[in-house]
Amino acid sequence: MPAYHSSFLEAQQSIGNTAILPFKTSFRGPAPQQQNTEQDIIDEALYYFKANVFFRTYEIKSEADRLLIYITLYITECLKKLQRCANKSQAQNEMYTLAISRFDIPGDAGFPLNSVYSKPGSQKDVEFMKAYLTQLRQEVGLRVCDKVFGENGKPSKWWLCFAKKKFMDKSLSGPGQ
Repeated sequence: MPAYHSSFLEAQQSIGNTAILPFKTSFRGPAPQQQNTEQDIIDEALYYFKANVFFRTYEIKSEADRLLIYITLYITECLKKLQRCANKSQAQNEMYTLAISRFDIPGDAGFPLNSVYSKPGSQKDVEFMKAYLTQLRQEVGLRVCDKVFGENGKPSKWWLCFAKKKFMDKSLSGPGQ
């Protein structure tokens, strides 16, 4: 069975070879706002996460797939942090801290998938990508927190059991983190 791919095939904008897609968010940043209430790239990544995380290889079919890969890897990082949280309030603080902490983007030496991502073309693109990914990380962290802690405020073992899985045998954090 093949991995699930993004259905957002028409990206209006891309940096390097990564799609810049709109998503629903309340966080400030450069991401195009999604006006309708339909599914966005973050919803899609969360929906396919449990199936895709088991794949060691992933065939990239569009620029949106690269964003899907990044979000999937970031969800794993979120789950690692959420394992140590006792309640939703503490979890939200952890997710915000993780989102705004220093991170590598495609082209940086520490980025784990430089072989499939292109480096942004200009310094302006680098700054835009950092701001876009920060906004994306904030929204992903918030939504993962909602999924893991749900209505009752207790952590879901059905989400946290995926914290040790490595999608494509890669991790956004360095070894030992």
